[in-house]
Order: sequence, then structure tokens, then C-alpha cells
Amino acid sequence: MFVHKMWDDHELSKMVDGGVPFPMLSDAGGKIGRLYGIFNEAAGVENRGRFIIDPDGVCQGFEVLTPPVGRNVMESIRQVQAFQLVRETMGGEATPSGWRPGKKTLKPGPDLVGNVWKEWKTEMAFD
Repeated sequence: MFVHKMWDDHELSKMVDGGVPFPMLSDAGGKIGRLYGIFNEAAGVENRGRFIIDPDGVCQGFEVLTPPVGRNVMESIRQVQAFQLVRETMGGEATPSGWRPGKKTLKPGPDLVGNVWKEWKTEMAFD
């Protein structure tokens, strides 16, 4: 947890105003890492993992990368925001790839099946 604090204080806070707005946890000894299948026994450390767990304790998203590959903090924040929106709307809105707060969402339903590309292509692409 001390490494996370230093990382947030000295690096992440320079990339994200105020630092990361969610808790980062530490797993000394790898107990949780073994449960999630990301502990590297040979190296004695965990691969870099990010797990987005909702208030009900359900894992909504995760990403695991080996140490040489960097993670995208802004993408993590974007995903948390997207999961929050979907939860707030009780699944009445969906967020396409690359969605950000304030951008158009999608309305799940039979008419959307096979047509996401039309919405994404015209409203979302690379903005």
C-alpha cells in the first residue's frame, strides 16, 4: 500500500488531477492474487491486475498485464465511470467502446442488435 501511495502522490497525481479517485489495494503475500489467478509463483509477485468490483461485490471488469506492459489510468477511470452509469440507469443505457461522460450512450434492446456499428461509427468514432 505504501508503494501505491507513493505512485499516486508522485506520478498519478501528475496525470490525473487529485490522483486516482478510487482505492488501490495491496496484497502482501499474494493470497488474493492466487485466488484471482494472477500470482506469478516463479517470480514471487503478482502480475499487474486491475479489478473493478461493484458495491455488491461483483467483479464487473478486469485487466491483467505482465509487468513490462503499462496500464492506462484514464481508461481505468473511464471504465469505472461507465460501470457507474450503467448501474445508475439499471441497464437502461449501455456505453460503447471509448465512451466518456457526456457522450452518447446506447439503449439496449432488440433494435440495437447488429446495429451498434451505425451508432458508434456516426457518433462515437475517435472523438
